[in-house]
Amino acid sequence: MIARARLETVEERPALRIERRLAHSPERVWRAVTEPSELAKWFPAAITVDLRPGGVIEFTFEGEEAPTAGKVLEADEPRVFAFSWNDDVLRWEITPDGDGSRLLFTHTFGRGEPAIARIAAGRTAAGWDSCLVALTALLDGEEHEPPRDWAGPIEAYVEEFGLADGEVLETGDGKVIRFRRDLIWKPLDELWALLAAEKPAGTIIREEPPRLLEFSLPEGGVVRWEFTHSELDGTMVELTRTVPDGQDDVVPEALRSWREKLKEFFAAAHGS
Repeated sequence: MIARARLETVEERPALRIERRLAHSPERVWRAVTEPSELAKWFPAAITVDLRPGGVIEFTFEGEEAPTAGKVLEADEPRVFAFSWNDDVLRWEITPDGDGSRLLFTHTFGRGEPAIARIAAGRTAAGWDSCLVALTALLDGEEHEPPRDWAGPIEAYVEEFGLADGEVLETGDGKVIRFRRDLIWKPLDELWALLAAEKPAGTIIREEPPRLLEFSLPEGGVVRWEFTHSELDGTMVELTRTVPDGQDDVVPEALRSWREKLKEFFAAAHGS
């Protein structure tokens, strides 16, 4: 069974760690993770790199004209290769393991407050799982078929990392239940159409398509859907529901029901 990614904390930043045992020498694995011609067969972007500490590394995704630049942080052949990508740090550590190698990959999220940076960990873990399957196939001389189902693996990691869970915040006049969910790079117009297709269970207070919907509930409290989107971070939703003072008994059911609602919304948004 292939080891799953782990969501950890590295110097107060969220980080993914993925470990793989590879039936190839450290020298062969080193070439696969550092040489552009090898990276082109499994890495998610085309790369050019000046392979020395301080050297420039550039990433170009399919359909993009201008590359994104990073910096090589470590280049200790054939043991450690690390570089920055936007504000994140990717580190490949290769150690001998019998007649093969052990690869420890760490992706540290460097941008924004840690709680927000964690939101995309499910998406990122599923993506790196696929990349490392492709890397293993390259090393083994086998063909690799990219996965067709992304929503399933992402949702599995969201559950595993606890990213589907809501939190309860105390206020001066009650509580606020809050959920933050990654919606990958879905266009806001598509998400708004999906949300608008279902009539709110209350009175609309504020409506600003395609980003904000706020409505009051008949039993008391206000529900707020707020979508955000950026080219670097993708699309996310923050859902809150206020719970007036004296209604603490509704909190457990509200947490459960809105958790399920967001799970269904994610599935509907991604065609599953």
